[in-house]
Amino acid sequence: MRYLLGLGSNLGDRLENLARAVAALREVGEVQSLSGVYETNPVGFADQPRFYNMALLLESDLEPDTLMLLLADLQQALGKATPFPNGPRVIDIDILLAEDMVIDSSELTLPHPRMHERLFVLQPLAEVDPLAIHPVLGVTVEHLLGALDPGDPAERVVSPGQFQLAIDALG
Repeated sequence: MRYLLGLGSNLGDRLENLARAVAALREVGEVQSLSGVYETNPVGFADQPRFYNMALLLESDLEPDTLMLLLADLQQALGKATPFPNGPRVIDIDILLAEDMVIDSSELTLPHPRMHERLFVLQPLAEVDPLAIHPVLGVTVEHLLGALDPGDPAERVVSPGQFQLAIDALG
């Protein structure tokens, strides 16, 4: 199954946190493509450090609910300690899209319910797969990104190639 994931970190060594998460995701499936890393302002709760955000394409045999549980375990293992919703975190990993699936359960909502409103999600996601279709809205990621007000644009601070070097440095 083809998954598009969004990752974020704003505590500790943000780049290393993202690199460790991607390295761990390689145990779950095949990471096909990585975006660059973007520095963004927090959304929801503003009194916290800026985030590093990125996106990736993961191919995995896991079903969405199983992947979600694995991601929760992975986040805990990497130190996700979010004291409250939208609060600071070592790592956050969200399933944004799972092929053309639409799921609305108490455990999982796909596509991610706010992805189309968030520049910090769409900007890196457009690097990974600009032509991915939002299965509810019926438009591409590229279209969603173009429709957003770029009032607070994300700044790319690390290219995909540089980020791959950070992952490789973990050994």
